Amino acid sequence: MTPEKWARLRSKTNDQVLGEARADPTALPVEDRKSGSLGPVGRVSLAKRIRWTLRMSQAEFAKTFRIPLGTLRDWEQHRRDPDQTTQAYLEVIAREPDVVRRALAAHATAAA
Repeated sequence: MTPEKWARLRSKTNDQVLGEARADPTALPVEDRKSGSLGPVGRVSLAKRIRWTLRMSQAEFAKTFRIPLGTLRDWEQHRRDPDQTTQAYLEVIAREPDVVRRALAAHATAAA
């Protein structure tokens, strides 16, 4: 990066930088945590990558796709990993989020 770009970056707060990174559709996911707290790999969970791609908060994602919020947080913070069935569900959400939304809405309507 040029000295001008570094100066512009240093003039911003961490929240501004994070907000701009999240608003950029071409940016890779970033972590909210300090790099030292990421552990040896520093990977971003599948659930977080999908949620950020869909531009949803944890609460929105959990409610929309019927995932307990605490469970989602555990996945995103690497306290637990989703099982194989859940990984498949997350992949379907990633590829066809609108189809999943419609299917869940149809199920809720039929159950009522």
